[in-house]
Amino acid sequence: MVRIAVLVSGGGTNLQALIDAQARGELKNAKIAAVLSSRDGAYALERARKAGIPGYVVARKDFPSNRDMTRALVARLRELDIGLVVLAGFLHILTEEMVQAYPNAILNVHPALIPSFCGAGYYGLRVHEAALAYGVKVTGATVHFVNEEPDGGPIVLQKAVDILPGDTPEVLQRRVMEQAEWVILPKAVSLFCEGRLSVEGRTVTIKEER
Repeated sequence: MVRIAVLVSGGGTNLQALIDAQARGELKNAKIAAVLSSRDGAYALERARKAGIPGYVVARKDFPSNRDMTRALVARLRELDIGLVVLAGFLHILTEEMVQAYPNAILNVHPALIPSFCGAGYYGLRVHEAALAYGVKVTGATVHFVNEEPDGGPIVLQKAVDILPGDTPEVLQRRVMEQAEWVILPKAVSLFCEGRLSVEGRTVTIKEER
């Protein structure tokens, strides 16, 4: 059984998708063991409490740098015997100590089809604003492993979402969450915990179910 920690900063909609998937029995060989928030008062912590999942605060404001916060997170994750880290709306750049502690064991969901509209500065509504401004006809979401480059790790799953006439960033954001993020994030987490993902260079191979 792989113990999962979900790192959050805000409302926790992707966390809720994972909690719901776990309740439906869709996270195989997995248990959401902890939720760690970068700020006190994040609603994601309330979602964790309602689901009976221990919640912890490792607040960015309590540390002089991202590196110091990252080291504190790694220490807490090791205390909790975590096997997979999931970034679900975590709004801080983690330094290399996290990747070194959990190589190919950190998953992030990004609300675009990487390599489009990704990297430093592309988060939240900014991603959808950029997609609409560029005039693309299709966007979507990507689950990828985390490395030292923002949104630069090997891609696990992607799902496309059509852009429709009259879309606003807010409307598009909601559709991408409902049709893509909340679908592929639980699936990727389960694939990892089942031991069905292998990484070679930039390529992630999904093994057949036994």
